[in-house]
Amino acid sequence: MTISFDNTYVRDLPGTYLRQAPDVAPAPRLLVLNRGLMADLGLDLTEAEAAAWFSGAAVPPGAEPVALAYAGHQFGGFSPQLGDGRAHLLGEVVGPDGRRWDIQLKGSGRTPFSRGGDGKAAVGPMLREYLISEAMQALGVPTTRSLAVVATGEDVARETWFPGAVLARVAASHIRVGTFQFFSARGDQAQVKAVADYAIARHYPEILGEANPYVAFFDAVIARQARLIADWMGLGFIHGVMNTDNMAVSGETIDYGPCAFMEAYAPGTVFSSIDRTGRYAYANQPLIMGWNLARLAEALLPLFDVDGDRAVDLANGRLEGIAGRYREAWLAVMRRKLGLVGTDAGDAALADDLMAAMAGADWTLTFRRLGDEAALRPLFDDFTAMAQWLPRWRARAGEGVEARVRAANPAVIPRNHQVEAALAAATEGDMAPFEALLAAVQEPFVEREAFMLPAPTGFGPYVTYCGT
Repeated sequence: MTISFDNTYVRDLPGTYLRQAPDVAPAPRLLVLNRGLMADLGLDLTEAEAAAWFSGAAVPPGAEPVALAYAGHQFGGFSPQLGDGRAHLLGEVVGPDGRRWDIQLKGSGRTPFSRGGDGKAAVGPMLREYLISEAMQALGVPTTRSLAVVATGEDVARETWFPGAVLARVAASHIRVGTFQFFSARGDQAQVKAVADYAIARHYPEILGEANPYVAFFDAVIARQARLIADWMGLGFIHGVMNTDNMAVSGETIDYGPCAFMEAYAPGTVFSSIDRTGRYAYANQPLIMGWNLARLAEALLPLFDVDGDRAVDLANGRLEGIAGRYREAWLAVMRRKLGLVGTDAGDAALADDLMAAMAGADWTLTFRRLGDEAALRPLFDDFTAMAQWLPRWRARAGEGVEARVRAANPAVIPRNHQVEAALAAATEGDMAPFEALLAAVQEPFVEREAFMLPAPTGFGPYVTYCGT
């Protein structure tokens, strides 16, 4: 056994959490263990230790389980108290590289923030988070990671009864925009400042010497979020529930609930069963990023300047620049996906025109096959616009573009029909399809035809659920 917890969040930020032990899992059984991540964290655990500690059956030595407090705007409506309703932060570990990581259990039982929920989770949603987060890691997207999924040995009630499970999640931290909102809504500026100081020291130590570290902190969060959402958009990833309590100030993707990858390109694509208005549709994600960041600015205003008008001016100046910063990040992603070297004044128009030309075509395969027109044509019902676009692209891209495109665009993503089949089998006790799909998405640039094809006719429309 090698695991050593530190607990700086608990030690440095009293009043931002409630102490709460996880429920004791009656019969924990390890479903999947991320041995690579375990090594990166410097953990050396037996399977029995992992099953017990990452299910709630036993509290690991040195851990101080807590439920974190936060608020949030959910689909535009403000909830002043949300918090960890089914999660327990065990503590932090420092890896061999000196980086600090949270280890949190999800689906580990009721807390004072449960709001009537059972605090539990089913096998399917926990394996979904494991699968998608590991896919995102392999695709180079900043993300929380999954360390283990452990079956608890008890069933949970949703639309029917499902076998229960707990996910062990690893994150740079679990500080959210909603963390700041929780204390700002209560007028507790001392706690807003304390959380900001902690977040700066933990995630942005390079700005500690800035004349106004809180404005610099906001700038840094904007930059990371712009890059993150641009990465999502480049992959056709739809988070599905971009509430302010699901935006981490570390710049990681967090809370994989009703998420999915878009297949046929349609800007209005929505998968989540609870997003009935399309608020978090694919094309709206950059706009919601800006909206969420405006809510963070509101919470931080008193730290920006003691003069209220000056604070608002500082915030507005940053907020007005978000669209441009995102567009720059998105264009960098598109240049990479298109295999373009350097920059050209016409690159934005080239990328925009591709978006118009590829409507209805498979997002992932279109980019993967750009250099092979014969393979590209079957993806389109009408190839006319693409036929006009391709010569422009080749003239700009130059020699060697085929290799650059294949190096930049994945062959394999977690295809929705394959995800559902793997999770259904796992729920019935067969982990083999999940393990095969996991292996494929962990090497996304390796062509495995069985995992590359779009959903068969009749699969859709696809709907995802939060799992709570």
